[in-house]
Amino acid sequence: MKVAIGSDHAGYKIKDDIKEVMDELNIQYEDVGCNCSDSVDYPDYALPVAEKVANGEVDRGILICGTGIGMSITANKVQGVRCALVHDLFTAKVTRLHNDSNVLAMGERIIGPGLAKEIAKVWLETEFEGGRHERRVGKIKEYESKA
Repeated sequence: MKVAIGSDHAGYKIKDDIKEVMDELNIQYEDVGCNCSDSVDYPDYALPVAEKVANGEVDRGILICGTGIGMSITANKVQGVRCALVHDLFTAKVTRLHNDSNVLAMGERIIGPGLAKEIAKVWLETEFEGGRHERRVGKIKEYESKA
């Protein structure tokens, strides 16, 4: 698995913590930035991550900003991306099992580094369940193909 990871200025600290998790899991990743607390615009990082997922350069993406909201809204504008805003372990698991989410968004101002690392680990290790959920995800894909 290969993952693209990005953040704005409000999420770069937790981004480094999540990169440690991916190192521990032997997951290859590409960091698209940012790497400082200077104010930047979240779409400048969400869009490259989402596009890498959509075009198959990477398997999944992880995005972090202050709340995760801006990143998730932006990523979901890219056709083929199913970005889930997650702040707990249950939804981290279910969004992979049932929705086959391919991008994870989190908010550094909402959760701490310990929980962020646990969420990332659960999300990265959980596979899509398929079955009845495949039909539902298929309907999303079908709608997107008409756009």
